[in-house]
Amino acid sequence: MVSREVTISSKTGLESKMAAKLIQKASEYESNIWIQKEERKANAKSLLGLLSLGISPGDRITIITDGRDEETALNELEAFAEKGMTD
Repeated sequence: MVSREVTISSKTGLESKMAAKLIQKASEYESNIWIQKEERKANAKSLLGLLSLGISPGDRITIITDGRDEETALNELEAFAEKGMTD
């Protein structure tokens, strides 16, 4: 299991459209992936879970990955989050 803290740089935070993009990206990996904001944690492949975190622009979140491709998933999701969740 590996984790890293990143800042959400999208202008809208993690509203439904951005959450859907993150889910699509997270679903490319075999690893289990979670997003943590403060003490709350949600599955990165769950729309309802992500939206329940209430992530706003500039918030610091922790991406947690666990599985066979955890390092790749973490590195690519960090880059994805830091460039505003655009491909």
